[in-house]
Amino acid sequence: MADMEKAYTLIVFFLLLRLSFILCSFPEATCFWRINHNENLESNMRKDCGFILFTIPVHLVEDHFRVLLDFPLPVNTYPYVLVMLFAIEEINKNPNLLPNSTLGFTFLGDQCDITSTDLNNLNMLSKSGEMNPNYICEYSFCDVALTGPTWTVSARVGTLLQLFKIPQVMLSVTYGPFHDSLSDRDLFPHLYQIAPKDTSLVLAMVSLMIHFLWKWVGLVILDDDQGVQFLSDMKEEVKTNEICLAFVNMIPANMQLYIERAETYYFQIMTSSANVVIIYGNVNSTLEVSFRRWEMLGIWRLWITTSQWDVISRSRDFTIDSFHGTLSLSHHYQEISTFKHFIQKTNFSAYPEAVSLVRLGWIYLNCSVSVCECKTLNHCLSNTILELLPWHSFDMAMNDERYNIYNAVYAVAHAFHNMRLQQVDIKVLESWEGLIPRCMQVNDFLKNVRLINPIGDPVNINQGRNLDAMYDIFNVLNFPQGYVLKVKVGQFSPYFAHDQQLFLSEDMIEWATGSRQFSTSVCSMPCHPGFKKSHQEGKADCCFDCSRCPANEISNTTDSEECVKCPEDWYADTEQTHCLPKAVTFLAYEDPLGMALVCLALCFSVLTALVLGVFLKHRETPIVKANNRTLSYILLTALIFCFLCSLLFVGNPNTTTCILQQTTFGILFTVSVSTVLAKTLTVVLAFRITLPGRRMRGLMVSRIPKYIIPICTVVQIILYGIWLWTSPPFVDIDTHSEHGCITITCSKGSVMAFYCVLGYLGSLALVSFTVAFLARNLPDTFNEAKFLTFSMLVFCSVWITFLPVYHSSKGKVMVAVEVFSILASSMGLLGCIFIPKCYIILLRPDRNSIQKFRDKTQMNQ
Repeated sequence: MADMEKAYTLIVFFLLLRLSFILCSFPEATCFWRINHNENLESNMRKDCGFILFTIPVHLVEDHFRVLLDFPLPVNTYPYVLVMLFAIEEINKNPNLLPNSTLGFTFLGDQCDITSTDLNNLNMLSKSGEMNPNYICEYSFCDVALTGPTWTVSARVGTLLQLFKIPQVMLSVTYGPFHDSLSDRDLFPHLYQIAPKDTSLVLAMVSLMIHFLWKWVGLVILDDDQGVQFLSDMKEEVKTNEICLAFVNMIPANMQLYIERAETYYFQIMTSSANVVIIYGNVNSTLEVSFRRWEMLGIWRLWITTSQWDVISRSRDFTIDSFHGTLSLSHHYQEISTFKHFIQKTNFSAYPEAVSLVRLGWIYLNCSVSVCECKTLNHCLSNTILELLPWHSFDMAMNDERYNIYNAVYAVAHAFHNMRLQQVDIKVLESWEGLIPRCMQVNDFLKNVRLINPIGDPVNINQGRNLDAMYDIFNVLNFPQGYVLKVKVGQFSPYFAHDQQLFLSEDMIEWATGSRQFSTSVCSMPCHPGFKKSHQEGKADCCFDCSRCPANEISNTTDSEECVKCPEDWYADTEQTHCLPKAVTFLAYEDPLGMALVCLALCFSVLTALVLGVFLKHRETPIVKANNRTLSYILLTALIFCFLCSLLFVGNPNTTTCILQQTTFGILFTVSVSTVLAKTLTVVLAFRITLPGRRMRGLMVSRIPKYIIPICTVVQIILYGIWLWTSPPFVDIDTHSEHGCITITCSKGSVMAFYCVLGYLGSLALVSFTVAFLARNLPDTFNEAKFLTFSMLVFCSVWITFLPVYHSSKGKVMVAVEVFSILASSMGLLGCIFIPKCYIILLRPDRNSIQKFRDKTQMNQ
C-alpha cells in the first residue's frame, strides 16, 4: 500500500509540473492552484484569527516575530499568520515608516484562534511569555486588536474591549467582509472595518446575469440584517433589468430552526428550474451547513458567490464536486509579487505536521515562476526552503481577507507613525490610566487614515469615505482529490459607462457541465423576433408563452411585450420582424392576367366585327332579314363596344377612367340587352298580335322595337346621372386586400347605385329571357327565339355568378372578375345569337333560301 501511495503521489506531482507549463503560456498570470487537504469536519471549518498590534521604540531583528510559527497553530490560521508576518517585516524594513521603532504583533486569544476561545476570559497576550520581553508591554502606549474574518466574533471582541475598558487594547480593526452592524458608532465606537463596502456587489452580479441572459435565478442568503439588505437591493436591481427570482431561501442563523426547515429548502432548490443560484452570507454558519448538505446530495447548479465561498469544497474522492464552474467575485487588488518571494523563502521545517509528498497541503503557483529552474525531481523534493513551489497543508492563495490583513497592518502602522510625528518627546507612562487618553489620540489618527499601499491600491479605513469596490471575477474549478483551479476571467468596475462596466473572457470559462458553452437559466425560452410574450397567469413575469404577432404587426427584438403595427403603406415580412414598403400594383397591361384579358377583348371585338361584316355582306339573305336586321346591326355594334369597354378596366386608373368604366359598361349593356328584348318582341308580335288588317300589324311590328331601345337606354342614363351626382366613382388605394401591395382600383362610389344599374340590366335580361322562352316554339322558318332564350340564359348566369365571386375577390383580381364577366356575357350574346346564323350563311347556304324551305314543306305534305 505504501508503494502504491508513493506512486500515486509521484504521478500527481508530475501532472502538476506539466500543468504549470501550460498555465505559464497564458498571456497574463491570473491563475493559481491550491490543494485542500483536511482530516475532519472541524478542519473544514474556517477559524477566526486575532492579533494584537503594538509598537516598540527599539529596532528588533527582521525576523524576530517568526518564532510565532513554532507554535502548534490551527492549520487554517497559518495563512493569516503568514500575511501578518509578511506585512510586519515589510513595514519594519521601511526606514520612512516608524523609524527607530518596531511594529510588532502577538496573538489575541488562544494561539490566534478566537473562534473556540472563551472571549469572556480573553487573555490579551499569548501564553508564551518567552517571546514577549517586558519592554514590549512597558513601551507600548496603545495596542490595536485585529480580528476576523467572521463579523460576529469581531463584534464580541469590540464589545468586550468597550465593556471592560481594557486600557492597553482600546482599538479594534476587523479584516473580514464589510458588515453594516459593525458600522454602528454607538455600539462600536472604537471598531473599524478595513474591507470596502460592497455597494456594487449586487450590480456586478446582475451584470453577469444580463451578460449571459440569465433571467431566472435562485437566491440563497443568510437570514440576518445583511442578508435582508442584500435581498432588498437584489430585488430592486433585478426588477429594473427584468430578471426574476425563481426562489429565495433565507437560511435562519439558528441551527434548530434550520434543521426544522432543511427539507423545505432542499425541495425548493431541487424542484426549481433555475440553473443559476446566488449564495450570499457568511461561511461557518447554517448557510454553509446547508450548502454542504446540498453538495452531499448531489445538487448541481451554477453558483455565483463571493470569494469567501470559493474555499468550501472539501471533496477527497475522485469525482468533480458541485462547486465546479462557480463564478466568484472578489475585490480587485494588485498582485503582491514580494509576497510570493516571502513564502518561497520561508522555512517550514519546524511545522508540527510532517510535510511529505503524500500529504501536500497546498500549492501557491504563480505563472511567472520559471519551472525550468527545477532541473530534477529530486532537487525539487529535497529543497526544504521550497524556492520554486512551497508545499503546506493549507490554502495560501491571496484572497480578500488576507489582503485586508495586509492593508489593516499598514493602516495601523501609519496611525502610529502619524501619532509619533506629533509627539516626538514621548515619555513613558507609568500608570494604566494614562494609556487611555493616549489610545484616544491613536483612535483619532486611525479613523482618518488614508494612504496608498506599496502596490498602489488606496486604503481608507473611514467607511464614510469608502470608494465603490471593483471586483475581479474568478472561475472556480474543483477537481478530484481537492485540487482547485481558480482562474480570473473578468472584471467589474462601477466607474465605467453602464455598458462597459463588465469585462469577461468567455473562452476561459468552464461551466459546471464541463463545456465552454455557457449555461442557460430561464423560466421560459426567449420569444424570438416575430413573437410576443403572453404572460402566464399567477406566475412570475419571466414565465410566459410565445405567440405569433397578429397580421401586419412586427416585433424585431427578443422577448417583446407587444407587437408594433406597420403603417398603412407598409407591410410585415413573412417572419414579422420588419416592415417593408408596399409595392404599388394594379391590373396592368404588362401583367399576365391583364395581358390575357386584353387579348381576349381584342379578339372578341375583332370576331364581332367579322360577324357584322358577314351580316352586311349577306344582308339580303332570308336569315339576315328575318327578325329585323337593323336590330342585328345595332346589337353587333353594341357588342363590339362592350368588348372594347373592358379595356378601360386595365391599366393605372384615374378619375376619368373610373367614371367611364361604369358609364360605358352600363349604357352599352343596356343597349345590347334592350336590343335583344326588341328582337324578342318582334318575334312575338309577328305571330301573336291579331288585328284587323296586315298593315296595322306590320306597323306595330316595325315601330315598337324602335322605341324600346331608346326608352330603356334613357332610363339607364337617368340612373347614371343620379349616381354621378350623388357619389361618383373615384380612385381608391387599397392597402389591405393584397399582402405587401397597395392596390389602386376604382371604387364604385355608391355601392347602392352600382347594384341599381346591375339590377336594371338584370330586369331587362329577365324580361327578354321570359318573352324569348315563351316564343321559342313559334312556327317560323328563321325563328331565333330559341337563340335569344339561350343568350339571355347565359347572360343571366354570368352576372348571377359574378356577384359572389366579385365579393370574395380582392385587389386587382376583383377588377379581373368584372372584366371577365363583361367578356363572358358579351360572348354569350354573340355566340348564342349570331354564331349559328354565321354557320348557315357560310357553311350551309342551301338552308339560307325560302324556296328550298317551301319545297321541303310541300314534300312533307
